[in-house]
Amino acid sequence: MQTHEIRRRFLDHFVRAGHTEVPSASLILADPNLLFVNAGMVQFVPYFLGQQTPPYATATSVQKCVRTLDIENVGITTRHNTFFQMAGNFSFGDYFKREAITLAWTLLTDSVEDGGYGFDPERLWVTVYLDDDEAERMWLELGVPADRIQRRGMADNYWSMGIPGPCGPCSEIYYDRGPEYGVEGGPEADEDRYIEIWNLVFMQNERGAGIGKDNFEILGPLPKQNIDTGMGVERVAFLLQGVDNVYETDLMRPIIDKAEELTGRSYGVEHTDDVRFRVIADHARTAAMLIADGVNPGNDGRGYVLRRLLRRIVRSARLLGAEKPVMAELIKVVTDLMAPSYPELATDFARIETVSVGEEMAFLKTLNTGETLFDNAATAVKSKGGKQITGSDAFALHDTYGFPIDLTLEMAAEAGLSVDEDGFRSLMAEQRKRAKDDAQARKHAHADLTVYKELVDRGATEFTGFDELTSEANVLALIADGVRVPVATAGQNVEVILDRSPMYAESGGQIADRGTITASGVKLQVNDVQKIAKKVWVHKATVESGQLTEGDVVLAQADPAWRRGATQGHSGTHMVHAALRQILGPNAVQAGSLNKPGYLRFDFNWQGALSEQQKVDIEAVSNDAVGADFPVNTFVTDLPNAKKMGAMALFGENYGDEVRVVEIGGPFSMELCGGTHVEHSSQIGPITLLGEASVGSGVRRVEAFVGLDSYKYLAKERALLAGVASSLKVPSDEVPGRVEQLVERLKVAEKELERTKIAAVLSSAGTFAEQAERVGAVRLVAAAAPEGVSAGDLRTLATDIRGRLGSDAAVVVLLGNVEGKAPFVVTVNKAAQDLGFKSGDLVAAFGPSIAGRGGGKPEMAQGAGSDPSGIPAGLTAVRARVAELAG
Repeated sequence: MQTHEIRRRFLDHFVRAGHTEVPSASLILADPNLLFVNAGMVQFVPYFLGQQTPPYATATSVQKCVRTLDIENVGITTRHNTFFQMAGNFSFGDYFKREAITLAWTLLTDSVEDGGYGFDPERLWVTVYLDDDEAERMWLELGVPADRIQRRGMADNYWSMGIPGPCGPCSEIYYDRGPEYGVEGGPEADEDRYIEIWNLVFMQNERGAGIGKDNFEILGPLPKQNIDTGMGVERVAFLLQGVDNVYETDLMRPIIDKAEELTGRSYGVEHTDDVRFRVIADHARTAAMLIADGVNPGNDGRGYVLRRLLRRIVRSARLLGAEKPVMAELIKVVTDLMAPSYPELATDFARIETVSVGEEMAFLKTLNTGETLFDNAATAVKSKGGKQITGSDAFALHDTYGFPIDLTLEMAAEAGLSVDEDGFRSLMAEQRKRAKDDAQARKHAHADLTVYKELVDRGATEFTGFDELTSEANVLALIADGVRVPVATAGQNVEVILDRSPMYAESGGQIADRGTITASGVKLQVNDVQKIAKKVWVHKATVESGQLTEGDVVLAQADPAWRRGATQGHSGTHMVHAALRQILGPNAVQAGSLNKPGYLRFDFNWQGALSEQQKVDIEAVSNDAVGADFPVNTFVTDLPNAKKMGAMALFGENYGDEVRVVEIGGPFSMELCGGTHVEHSSQIGPITLLGEASVGSGVRRVEAFVGLDSYKYLAKERALLAGVASSLKVPSDEVPGRVEQLVERLKVAEKELERTKIAAVLSSAGTFAEQAERVGAVRLVAAAAPEGVSAGDLRTLATDIRGRLGSDAAVVVLLGNVEGKAPFVVTVNKAAQDLGFKSGDLVAAFGPSIAGRGGGKPEMAQGAGSDPSGIPAGLTAVRARVAELAG
């Protein structure tokens, strides 16, 4: 049975049982505890916590999930995947244990002809919590024999989210793969032979604080008993498809086949190669899903995880023998495989391919840099007679430069060296512990939103701001310091919930309106407006005068000037987006935005900086659209129809069944948007691009002023240009040419100054040579160079001094002092080398004194230290070392 069919049968089974089918949420949700959605129940957490009333009593979904805590272990075994699909059914105070158990059992054991999976009931085992006699009795009633039911403790069969909140016992269903996969005895004996395929959580209690799976107090029962189950789609797939593991299934093996084609190696021949093939298959799928949901490679958070995944693919392919880029081919295979269930992969293929290929090309350059750094480290080790790359060097290559340890090991072996793997693993463990401790420190209970629950259940705030800026409203609630209060008095900060409001609540990149709430003798200044549960407007305000009471009738007013500027900024954003796509093409899609009065910031997916001409063209197209005075039309329709019409949607955003479309100038701009806008494009005013820059791998950002702020900016620039023209005594239009002439003259002067400086430095070579000390058979120059001499000039000076010392054995050590750094050069001529002197040995003698390190060849080494105050001690140390060697 194909994986897409397994998904479909699951959903159909529960829909027939009265459940509402709910689409998978994005992998990115606004949850402070989660980097990515990692379980099927995450999108339903507010319902389980009682913060919101669910719109349905029962639900079913197949949720896309990503877990990345142990990326390094992917591929080592065949059980672990970073991306997986979790099929689940959920009950919010409706049915409980008996129905959950029966529904799971019937789907698993019903025949294929009857819509089930057709598992042999004799090969299914179940586990229950230690004291859950009720669950065990229900399994017995279904015909599961007592000897295939095992009781397990909290660590295995008691569920919680790891933080205070809902918890409860669970019952797990396992499939026996047979004696060829392990020993008899059920899940307790061998979880490789007995594979867990479904976990039924009976959410009935509330837990307290604590760390670990079993170190917390159970506080008591929940107000309502809930059901949360999760069936691993990939695990069921490999069992039903008769293969040994997930990597052999219909959605994974073709990726491995493509990797075989790209690398020339074969899967199933050698374990090390198999691990790399599995890394490629797993990570390619995960990377495509993350990019589709709006993640871009970066140096922290989600972006860093994606970057690691993509780089591990490239590294693995390289170690398997790939000589050319691989990501484009792999992403195409993943898209073909996964698009039947996730069509966004096909519709957004060009962007996903662009992002992944861009990161691959960047990493290939990093690999080249890493190879150079490795060569330097290897040379330094050999120059000292060593045989091992240190753990700290390997870690620096891995952590700072993204150079994989596998390649470090391989290249070390080729160079006849080993790597201190224990030292490297120790540093990696310390890094992981820091990351884990940081994650634990940030992990906390979900924000207590129960104070808003009654208001959320009451219904959405009526937003009147599309039609008016002033509205009469009723005060539904006042909240201060997280507690509902009946009255708010002068000087108090308070959250005000109204039944209707003209003030825009922050969302979609548009910051909230400012405004006032007034009544007889009462005035509040509204500084922010936020949404709770995407439906209730919370006005964050300060009481300036009077006393506001719950139930009062008030007048809510959005600041007209603020709103006018905000609409200009938001409509201007749509203009710039449309212009970007017109100039750059359809791959320049939105990755984020922020707009406020007079200003807009727009992030978009694109590889490489924009040219000056492209920026000029984008600004011109935007302003042409403003000048065209396009009408701005808005209408509400269903999501499929909006997409059919060509309306742009923000990737990773979850939209409801009905969406609002903003159309400016017909086909020029059409986007899904809930923000406020001008009525005609001319009302935006001039748009002035301020600049363009990178904000992450494959993501660029443009910023612009609009309206009056644009005019003010241009007036300031005009005044600045007039001032420069006056200083240069030329007309404004001749300023660029005149500045270019001055720059050329400055370059000539700088070159002449550099030649003069070098000549001055070299003129001191004779003096240094004359002052050479005789140490045994060696002539030694160990001195501090003139302050300010650069590293390059230092090398030239040292070489000149060495030449002036003639054929005698000579050693030259120069230490400089440049802007708080201590560059150094050590050079040893052939005669001194014959006596056993090596530059690297001498660096080791003085390096600690200046907190420096460096490398090179026996005849010359150079580097820098961070402590110039140690130069005198360093020179003393090197003299002592030379005397010792000259012995």
